[in-house]
Amino acid sequence: MRLLNVAAAELDKLRTLPAAVLAAVGTAVVGVALAAALTASATAAQGEAVSTIDVMARAVPFVQTGLILLGVLPVSHELAGHQLRTTLAAVPRRGLLLAGKTVATLVAAVLTAVTTVGGLLGAATVTAYLTDAPVTPGDVDARLVAGAVAYLVLVGLLSHAITLLVRGLVPALVGTLSLVLIVSPLLAALTEHARWFPDRAAAQLYAPADEVLTTTTGGLVMLAWIALVGAAGTVLFVRRDP
Repeated sequence: MRLLNVAAAELDKLRTLPAAVLAAVGTAVVGVALAAALTASATAAQGEAVSTIDVMARAVPFVQTGLILLGVLPVSHELAGHQLRTTLAAVPRRGLLLAGKTVATLVAAVLTAVTTVGGLLGAATVTAYLTDAPVTPGDVDARLVAGAVAYLVLVGLLSHAITLLVRGLVPALVGTLSLVLIVSPLLAALTEHARWFPDRAAAQLYAPADEVLTTTTGGLVMLAWIALVGAAGTVLFVRRDP
């Protein structure tokens, strides 16, 4: 019960944090606009039915930026000033506080991911209909849709773990964005071992194409990254001064 109370308090903090609200709402809005644009573009180029799953797969790497920001904020906004000292005065057990922050981050990421993926699919379907290119019957695969939601949630948790490790908004944000948007794609073009990077492994959840990793193993690789980085970050968070 104590954990639930702390998590509820942390969620309330996020609700009143403009940057967090903007990240959540902005991610969903950008997702809708991007899906509509991708669908309209594909319809104009192909002149045939559009696969909403393909549109979703193309849009997810872009909207993940919002989940990364949402994962960074719960810890970084308190470390930026002296707010963490105030929070620790109310919840002196650092392990409990961190657990509450992690649960709050998870809840916020799940809500944002579900809303965003739902918006992506809805925008793709409506745009395809309006452009006279109906969606292919039976196109939507529930497993891949759930995989896209899971991927976005895991990316948010990864950025949360990285924030615990580097203890700062800018380093965590730049580090995570560089990893998933620059380093991983560049190395993927050079070596097959890039499949073990967290984002590329977890991508098997919604766009399975790797010859080695499956949906399950790809998700497990991402969880291993989160666990390792999170464990190191937890030790630092518990032992360091605010």
